[in-house]
Amino acid sequence: MRNRTLLNGFIFISTIFIVNSSFAETVSLEYNGFYDRLKQVNKQNYPLVELAFSVPITPDCTIVSGSITTEKEQFPLTYTKQQRLFIPYDPQLKSDRGLVNINVVGDAAQCGIAMQVRAKETKQSFTQTELLALTNDMNKLLDGLQGFPMKYFRKPINGLTFEFAEIQADGKTIKVVIDDVESMANEKFTLTLEQITQLKNISFTHKPSVVSPFVSQ
Repeated sequence: MRNRTLLNGFIFISTIFIVNSSFAETVSLEYNGFYDRLKQVNKQNYPLVELAFSVPITPDCTIVSGSITTEKEQFPLTYTKQQRLFIPYDPQLKSDRGLVNINVVGDAAQCGIAMQVRAKETKQSFTQTELLALTNDMNKLLDGLQGFPMKYFRKPINGLTFEFAEIQADGKTIKVVIDDVESMANEKFTLTLEQITQLKNISFTHKPSVVSPFVSQ
């Protein structure tokens, strides 16, 4: 059984089944679900944005290893310390009914896969034109993921969120400059669409690690 929830660009997908072992628990998901979403991105032209899959970091869900398997083959699963998963776009894996297997320490029942729309590249400064182009691509991609007719019930993006979680972990402060006006940011800094349409430039003392959609509740 699957459950999906969309929140600020994240779609959370519950695990399909869980296998217990003495040292860790394995969360296994059908590759087909990843492929269908990656196909939507690959068949359209979204030059500025991408889909990122990850396992949200919690005390009960820490990745220790992973693999992609079929009945005949096994491949390593690439992931980062932030638990972002790099899932290949491969029609053969779909045809072979591949599985994405994630070995975690903790309570695997608390684990889930998050799918986020985000900017392909981040920078220390953006113009208004660049920010509007980002929101446009994000809206188009989210519409495609929702599918017809659900895209007409999706809330449009209300702005952009800039994340500095990795930088904050190092104890660094973030200064934000919007058209020569300075302010400070914590782990996240949000610009509403109204603010974007009123600014000319925005810059940060450190490059954000993630730029993602902001959707008001």
